[in-house]
Amino acid sequence: MKDRIYLFDTTLRDGQQTPGIDFSVEDKIAIATMLDEFGLDYIEGGYPGANPTDTAFFNEKRTRNASFVAFGMTKRAGVSASNDPGLTSLLQAKSDAVCLVAKSWDYHVKVALGCSNEENLESISESVKAVVAAGKEAMVDCEHFFDGYKANPQYAMACARAAHDAGARWVVLCDTNGGTQPPEIREIVEAVIASGVPGHCLGIHAHNDTGQAVANSLAAVEAGVRQIQGTLNGIGERCGNANLVTLIPTLALKETYSSRFTTAIDPDRLLNLTRLSHAFDELLNRSPDHQMPYVGASAFATKAGIHASALLKDPRTYEHVTPESVGNFRKVMVSDQGGKANFINALKRRGIEVGKDDPKLDRLISLVKEREASGYAYEGADASFELLARRTLGTIPEFFSVEGFRVMVERRFDSHGKVKIVSEAVVKLSVDGQTIMSVAEGDGPVNALDLALRKDFGKYQHEIDDLVLADFKVRILNGGTEAITRVLIESTDSDGVRWWTVGVSENIIDASFQALMDSVIYKLMKNRQLAGKIAAE
Repeated sequence: MKDRIYLFDTTLRDGQQTPGIDFSVEDKIAIATMLDEFGLDYIEGGYPGANPTDTAFFNEKRTRNASFVAFGMTKRAGVSASNDPGLTSLLQAKSDAVCLVAKSWDYHVKVALGCSNEENLESISESVKAVVAAGKEAMVDCEHFFDGYKANPQYAMACARAAHDAGARWVVLCDTNGGTQPPEIREIVEAVIASGVPGHCLGIHAHNDTGQAVANSLAAVEAGVRQIQGTLNGIGERCGNANLVTLIPTLALKETYSSRFTTAIDPDRLLNLTRLSHAFDELLNRSPDHQMPYVGASAFATKAGIHASALLKDPRTYEHVTPESVGNFRKVMVSDQGGKANFINALKRRGIEVGKDDPKLDRLISLVKEREASGYAYEGADASFELLARRTLGTIPEFFSVEGFRVMVERRFDSHGKVKIVSEAVVKLSVDGQTIMSVAEGDGPVNALDLALRKDFGKYQHEIDDLVLADFKVRILNGGTEAITRVLIESTDSDGVRWWTVGVSENIIDASFQALMDSVIYKLMKNRQLAGKIAAE
């Protein structure tokens, strides 16, 4: 019987410490939904009580299937668990589980906490008991465990045993500084298990400071741990955390692991790995890493030459796994059936049935490739992709047409001599042959355009009253003032459904208008159950 490996995502907590990344509540909700739909076991949302964003995020449970995890510190020395405000915030958060961070290096206990080793052990034990008593699953991240073990193995072991003996479901061994090597990881994990903490209660939390976070996580699994903590695309402080996007397919597709272990990510879910990775990068408003294992654009790309020639004869000559297994594409064969299979699967998930020999499918694939070459990115704009697919494979209702729009931005001085920027937009629509002209001022040209576009939709107005533009991201795709601009818009409505649309143009206003138009059309389609199957699940 295969052993179960539990996957713990800390993108929203440890990943948020990545330089340049600062998630809003809306970002966290969107990412948590993506992770939950993908099928991970645990999703750590942040540190309730530490900042307004995380506190608001934990006002309600944000996952349907995964265990929703709150992160925070053990109680302070000298204060009871019931009187520690930080621990109280954790227990009151709308989470299924609590992950407590605890010092396990005696040097840190002395310098950072300023208490005795015995007081730290008591804090670990009493905090775990409080979490269990509150009816939540308890976990303890033993911070700096491997460095602590090398400095004082007896005390590091004592910290792990204190957590386990108090009732922690998981005792997570952390390579916080990221400098431990795979053979050391394996040796130390085996020693912990020999000391009395069973492997099925142990986890690994590896940082990537020597580029070995994935290798260290796998070494820990070999030694007996059964939970892996990591982040999407390996984000995290300094050099990042263990990359779950690399670990998951390795566990699933490599015989040395798949023959002995199983995870929650079955082959059908694995097909969505590339889309998840790229959609996350789009949400972060950054370009995906082309050379990322399994999911990168270059992961299965081969230039002309003997490699390409061999691939044409048999892809196994230069591919360690099939690109289709992780939702990626082989780049040397433009019209191969694998590419079609991915498109067919993506369409099927949206309730769109199409045969592999349908010429319209070839047209859609060609159109997507052309558009992506010009700057579109559909991995992060699911609604725009669905609309494009439905237009290409069939038809969608023509709710309205746009006769034109105009945007004016004026910089002037007010009566007090202060600079004032005024943005005004005019949009002319045609609904059922009736021309409607709307004018609006806004906080910037895009906001003005959005307000004018949705100000009067005739008979459809009541259908879009609850449509909200939740986020707006701009990326410049090449340099200079003539640069091509990509705009990604996130929208939501009163159902709590979220969708993403994209526009590309050398003019930022035109790109924004494309994305806004798609958002409105998608909303009208969704209202009629003609679109949005995935988003509504």
